[in-house]
Amino acid sequence: MGKFDKYLLSQLMILFGFFSLVLVLVYWINRAVILFDQLIASGQSASTFLEITALTLPNVIRIVLPISAFVASVFVANRLNSESELVVVQATGYSPWRLIRPVAVFGVIVGLLLAVLTHFLVPASIRQLDLRQTEITRNITARLLTEGTFVHPVDGITFYVREISPEGELHDIFLSDSRSERAQTTYSARRALLIAEDTGPKLIMINGLAQTLTRPDQRLAVTSFSDFAFDIGALLPTSLATNRRVVSLPTRDLLSPSVAVLNETGSTRANLIKTGHERISQSLLAAVAAVIGFATLLLGGFSRFGLWRQIAAAVVIIMVTKSLDNALIDAARRSVDGWPLVYGATVLGVVAAVVILSLAGRPLRMTRRSAA
Repeated sequence: MGKFDKYLLSQLMILFGFFSLVLVLVYWINRAVILFDQLIASGQSASTFLEITALTLPNVIRIVLPISAFVASVFVANRLNSESELVVVQATGYSPWRLIRPVAVFGVIVGLLLAVLTHFLVPASIRQLDLRQTEITRNITARLLTEGTFVHPVDGITFYVREISPEGELHDIFLSDSRSERAQTTYSARRALLIAEDTGPKLIMINGLAQTLTRPDQRLAVTSFSDFAFDIGALLPTSLATNRRVVSLPTRDLLSPSVAVLNETGSTRANLIKTGHERISQSLLAAVAAVIGFATLLLGGFSRFGLWRQIAAAVVIIMVTKSLDNALIDAARRSVDGWPLVYGATVLGVVAAVVILSLAGRPLRMTRRSAA
């Protein structure tokens, strides 16, 4: 690569990194706030919160990279034009096809980064995230053992404990069970212990009362007990979610789905094949978006008023391309042989880039002919 190519590529990579960092932080903070409310409110630790948010990062980065690549290419082209660098380079004989070469290299780099994410990091992180969220759902101790707070582990259950001793003994507990339509039972006890058994965890309440209110006749029955066992395991899902989701499958299982994979996911063969090819097309479309963003700003030449029309045109082209991509992906889901439609938007983007570069080269040739 020549010096100008290296200069242009370095500018693209620097701004690409900057915009990616900003957008990832915006997406990640927005997601982290929601997760913080959900996890901390259910009694999870800060380390669990950090782990879950870290597992969401690969998918956030996957969403952000194509946007960052397009914005970086548009920003660099606009700055080169405003500082007259683009005019000087074009005056030395650089055609639009020659100028687009480092941008194409930049697009390939972005496409490779996105390929690593979509084929490896994102499926692995989603699978691990599903496992951790299932473990959190099953962890009744973390959800119940919160001092001085009324918690609702499931619909119809309200639990309160005033204090938890260092030995794990619960003091002054309140448990309301209103899951039944015919009766509501409220338990209160001075002490309680949470015991793990083969059939599931049990809450052993000591020295307490059980008050049962029957709804049809509004009669209240009060029973005192010296000890009583409440089945906490009945509040939990019967089994861990071991089945993988489509988005967590390796690409090889998507492109050639076996009967076991179809049964595990409950999805159709057409949808799995479509998802596999969609991962490939995402990388290609990101590279094409970077080229379109830069090429569109080569139209029209230098202007003191800036390149706002070209920037708007680039945004419109990308919006149309992405809308078409969504429509074709939806159509590819309906048939096993419809997967080539997934690449339709990428092909359209390549054609659009070629047309734009051809149009960008015409004013220069016309100027030379007039001068001759």
